[in-house]
Amino acid sequence: MSAAKTHGSLPSDHMYVRGLDANHANHVAISPISFIQRAAEVHPDALAVVHGRLRQTWSQTLRRTRRLASAIHRLGIGLGDTVAVMLPNTPPMVEAHFGVPMSGAVLNSLNTRLDAKAIAFMLNHGEAKLVITDLEFSPTMKEALAILKAEHGRTPMVIDAVDAEFNPPGERLGSQTYEELVAFGDEHFMVRLPDDEWQSICLNYTSGTTGDPKGVVYSHRGAAMAAISNILEWDMPKKAVYLWTLPLFHCNGWCFPWVVALRAGVNVCLRRVEAKMVFDLIREHGVTHYCAAPIVHNMLVNAPADLKSGLHQVKAMVAGAAPPAAMIEGMEEMGFEITHVYGLTETYGPAAACEKHEAWTSLDITERARLNARQGVRYHLQEGCTVLDPETMQPVPHDGETMGEIMFRGNIAMKGYLKNEKATRAAFEGGWFHTGDLAVAYPDGYVKVKDRSKDIIISGGENISSIEVEDVLYRHPAVMAVAVVAKPDEKWGETPCAFIELKPGSAPSAEDIVTFCKQHMAAFKVPRSVVFGELPKTSTGKIQKFELRKRAGSAKAIDV
Repeated sequence: MSAAKTHGSLPSDHMYVRGLDANHANHVAISPISFIQRAAEVHPDALAVVHGRLRQTWSQTLRRTRRLASAIHRLGIGLGDTVAVMLPNTPPMVEAHFGVPMSGAVLNSLNTRLDAKAIAFMLNHGEAKLVITDLEFSPTMKEALAILKAEHGRTPMVIDAVDAEFNPPGERLGSQTYEELVAFGDEHFMVRLPDDEWQSICLNYTSGTTGDPKGVVYSHRGAAMAAISNILEWDMPKKAVYLWTLPLFHCNGWCFPWVVALRAGVNVCLRRVEAKMVFDLIREHGVTHYCAAPIVHNMLVNAPADLKSGLHQVKAMVAGAAPPAAMIEGMEEMGFEITHVYGLTETYGPAAACEKHEAWTSLDITERARLNARQGVRYHLQEGCTVLDPETMQPVPHDGETMGEIMFRGNIAMKGYLKNEKATRAAFEGGWFHTGDLAVAYPDGYVKVKDRSKDIIISGGENISSIEVEDVLYRHPAVMAVAVVAKPDEKWGETPCAFIELKPGSAPSAEDIVTFCKQHMAAFKVPRSVVFGELPKTSTGKIQKFELRKRAGSAKAIDV
């Protein structure tokens, strides 16, 4: 007797298999493309995009994205081709997140703060056939295109985006403007969802601080799942008003272009993040939600009091680095409700959240801040987020002390690294995505990042979490921003070195800082070196510790 044919783990003659196949009536690939179509169908006249004097509805936005998709198609760009964009948080950037994947192409959002060499690498590695660039970035893009042609013989088509509201005069690099490209397309372009939801939708490059950046590939399915989960984590209502403080080039704005469409909300564009502009837009447009790295929240907390008058409650998401408890306290005192999320480029941005419990509301603000500073638990549509021993791949004890590595698996994890099978295999070894972040797990299952594996300071055989020391320093009233790194030491091997950016008008001494630390932590954790000055930061607001490690070798130690 021959073995029965199987469907998954079920024999082919099982009653729940026979005649119950997927078909076009009961199975459609999930994609963020459908989100804008529904928004325009159900809320055609609802406001979708605000930028300076521009007011654009969802029906208008859908027509423009269809035109964009049609124009891209007419240029001979199709399924699996790469379209790179170097744009600030302006309407063309919002539209590109729909129009490019509608054409079947893959959107590569370039970091607008990178140098020409890095941009040229990405354009070559991603094989971009079309580049849409804002005039502000013409000098960098012009140099990048020259490098690309000289070193690789590539010459992609270039489209210039002209921002009439804010753009300074800039050199035109292409033969068409973005508006001319959109006009070239057909607003009745037939939009088809992908046949396979595993189809690539976006390409995002990691920072590449220790070598060439890696190209992280997203799928239509993953982008949709991340967007839906963002809504669930925030209980985000229909017609939410979202302020674009987070760069759209960063993990595709944590997938929030698709979130806002799914809620038929309002994209309030913001070309540059400045405290006055942020507060003005919040008041003018009734902003309800925004996302940002800790450094942006810190800027708002420390803004002059007169800028904050007349504010209403706003929901804010924070991620990008472990937020200090002092910053969380400051946001609450300002009247903003903050949600702490955690993730990486490889997890579409946030994939874990510090979900609050009702019982926490009765606690004092310091204790609430301590609890909210944890990275939390898995997103709704993420299958797993846990702390494992990277050697044994077994869970660490949930004791809040034993360190392991945070790992993810599930719907909200990248497809892999473009043209880098070795790195992809290593990232997914053991059936989990390895983050490289060291963390502990608490009895309630919540996780907390203690450090990047490379940032742990080993002093006299004892592990010191740089984040723990930074949390204490952020409580000092004079500290605006801080980073703690390892400084070589003949006796101890390594000791903590604190680099501190002070608030305007503050002038504590290094000894004042050390005295403060001694009051709040064990002596061996107290920084033995304190350096004042502006901290180097990445384009997304993260402090560049690799730069500070270079400086730490020459930092003068002080007596503690």
